[in-house]
Amino acid sequence: MPKSKTPVFTVLGGAGAMGSITVRDLIETAPAEAQIWIADANIEKAQALVKAHKRKGLKAVQVNMQEPAALVKALKGTQVLLNSLPYEFNLQVMEFALELGAHYTDLGGLFHMTRKQVALHEAFEKAGLTALMGIGAAPGITNLLAKLAADPMESVHSIDILLGAIDKTKYNFKQILPVSYSFKTILEEFSLQPAVFKKGKYRFLKPMSGLKAYRFPAPVGQQYPMYTLHSEIYNLAETYKAKGIEEVSFKIAFDKDFVEKVRFLRDLGLASPEAISFAEGQVAPIDLLNSVVMNQPVPEAITEPKQYEILRVIVKGKEQGKRITWINDLHTAGLPAWGIGTDIDTGSPPSIAAQMLLAGEITERGVCPPEKAIKAEPFFQALEKRGMHIHSSRKPGWATPVG
Repeated sequence: MPKSKTPVFTVLGGAGAMGSITVRDLIETAPAEAQIWIADANIEKAQALVKAHKRKGLKAVQVNMQEPAALVKALKGTQVLLNSLPYEFNLQVMEFALELGAHYTDLGGLFHMTRKQVALHEAFEKAGLTALMGIGAAPGITNLLAKLAADPMESVHSIDILLGAIDKTKYNFKQILPVSYSFKTILEEFSLQPAVFKKGKYRFLKPMSGLKAYRFPAPVGQQYPMYTLHSEIYNLAETYKAKGIEEVSFKIAFDKDFVEKVRFLRDLGLASPEAISFAEGQVAPIDLLNSVVMNQPVPEAITEPKQYEILRVIVKGKEQGKRITWINDLHTAGLPAWGIGTDIDTGSPPSIAAQMLLAGEITERGVCPPEKAIKAEPFFQALEKRGMHIHSSRKPGWATPVG
């Protein structure tokens, strides 16, 4: 990759829900001389971010995914391309990174895309570049919580991931379907068969299966997590295969009212990717619904934010020949100083990883999951500075329930 005295970070989709958080993190924490480019189709929103922050080196760049040559030309000079677009663009954006001679990050590939991305490993390795697959909250932080426990173990039996959150903030009106990331992805999480790694093999379960009560630490409390399709299953199973891993699972808890609304929409057929023909053209129900939901009016908080999220990773394995269980939790209540809620745990990791890449703290090359490329300790120290904290406990045996 061409060397430059000035770091250049480009956030593709930088005016979106997650991309704008990544941009804010770079504004607040990247070196003063760094260039931060907000690349987005919505130039008005990108320019609004530039105007709001008035940081030297911050600029908006209009891009169109349908015009790849023009996009690459506009982003020439990029050193790290941070992909904040929906996961279906991952392979295309990885090709852009190779053309630009830039490192790459994304927020995950919903299992199947992640498996496809590995095919570009040799191309990135040959170019001396790193492509980090899935460096948000989940996947991302969850992978590194697993790494903390699994790396020192002699053997790893299982890794189980659970996510729970609450939002007690009062708003000026109640949003019908409150979402913080692509509703299309949420619909797919509700309608596609979730993958698990069971008895050393990948298996696919019924959508929304495993829905049952699980008690998270306070203040989150009792939630109802369910299996959903996620990238961690593939990455962690492959990473710890040499340690004999037998099981990997991922479950997330949504608000019960939200679950029933999404279930209704799914059962109505609105999660279908198959296009329906109209006189004016064709549209897939899932794309139409995603467009409607993502353009809902956004409510304003009328009280101080009262959000809380816990990412829990339970790792069972052996140390000195004895069965042990580690429970690693990442707690966040958001970052009020930046006006950001618990989504800070998804938006800040790409910024942290990108800065580690240019600082030479990540030396692994090729296409890598976080647990293979990132040193956990400095990463979690960076999260601590952003108000996120780890709580760990070690227990003898494997009796700890995993939801």
